[in-house]
Amino acid sequence: MTLDPILRVKLERLQALIDSLESAVVAFSGGIDSTLLLRLAQDRLGSRTVAVTAVSPTLPEAELNDCRRLAGEIGALLLLHRTDQLTIPEFTRNDAFRCYYCKTDLYRALDRIRLELGFRTMVNGVQADDLQDDRPGLIAAKEWGVRSPLAEVGLGKEGVRAIARFVGLSNWDKPAAACLSSRIQRGIPIDRVTLSLVERAETILRDAGFRQVRVRSDGKTARLEVGSDEVGRLLEYARHAAIVDEIRAMGFDEVEIDPEGYRTGNANRVRPPFIVTGQLTVDDERPQPLP
Repeated sequence: MTLDPILRVKLERLQALIDSLESAVVAFSGGIDSTLLLRLAQDRLGSRTVAVTAVSPTLPEAELNDCRRLAGEIGALLLLHRTDQLTIPEFTRNDAFRCYYCKTDLYRALDRIRLELGFRTMVNGVQADDLQDDRPGLIAAKEWGVRSPLAEVGLGKEGVRAIARFVGLSNWDKPAAACLSSRIQRGIPIDRVTLSLVERAETILRDAGFRQVRVRSDGKTARLEVGSDEVGRLLEYARHAAIVDEIRAMGFDEVEIDPEGYRTGNANRVRPPFIVTGQLTVDDERPQPLP
């Protein structure tokens, strides 16, 4: 595979930037962005870089397993920082600044690790497209002096993915992921029970073969989202399989299938859903919209 000349220039700039860091603690989530950053940091800095993953009730077990696997593939040292954002009242109230409180907790821990190791810099996987979104976590990064090398050289999500494929990362085509708390509708308090329900429901969907998966919830309703190219299959699957009943039986009052599919920020969008109240019959073409 060849790399676009513009991306090659950005990759060279990124490598030079990482060289200038001298040593770095990488906030590592296992997503494509932080994986590429860790790979390049490991290549350029070697033993002067370390990955840190925050292990908490908001991190799906599957994502933690990915972090371990990917760090092993890269040959990077991975430190697991155990934390619990559910002990932070400002976080659990789930307002517009939820991510700020979470990232503040994370970067405080990373800074402590940085000082203990005698390292110079903390870095995250924020890329250029992230700067266009409403991300309170970016405020926390600025307050704690965390660098964002991908964004600094102008790499967006498509560029990151292309370079990740070019350098041979196994997760170059991994769908976007986010912490479990992002599934809970804003203003609904976050608790362990709801996070666990969401994670279990998403596992059911992944086990059924869906790649891009989100289960959004207000604490009572589960709204199932899959990639836009998978919506038709999910609707058909719900007609003939017990997947809806299985998810409802976990403790949800209702189960909805979002006909528009996954998109960032869906947890806080308001629109008329398609309700799936029970096993669909073969005669149904699709769930009917609410009046």
